[in-house]
Amino acid sequence: MVTYYHMSYTLTRTSMALDQATLSALELLSQKWSVPKAEVMRRAVRQLKEEEDMKDQCPKPLEALDWLQKGGGLTVQEADAFRAEVRAEREAKRYWWEA
Repeated sequence: MVTYYHMSYTLTRTSMALDQATLSALELLSQKWSVPKAEVMRRAVRQLKEEEDMKDQCPKPLEALDWLQKGGGLTVQEADAFRAEVRAEREAKRYWWEA
């Protein structure tokens, strides 16, 4: 293993085995973005890590349901005000045959 120091971060040289399809995609992205293959790999890993972190922060379906059933973050007063507002909007919307 060889370690390089690049500006503000340390680079470590490593090797890996890639199938031909992955290698072709890596080469294509490298050319398209005009960056080295290593930079394509760094960007891909960084993006996948961010996506996984976001998944970890999202509540599980049952947790979300519990939160909603407990009011979804609204106080009783806020919920009552919202219901009154929606009721007023619905009552104000009358059609010609309801007059």
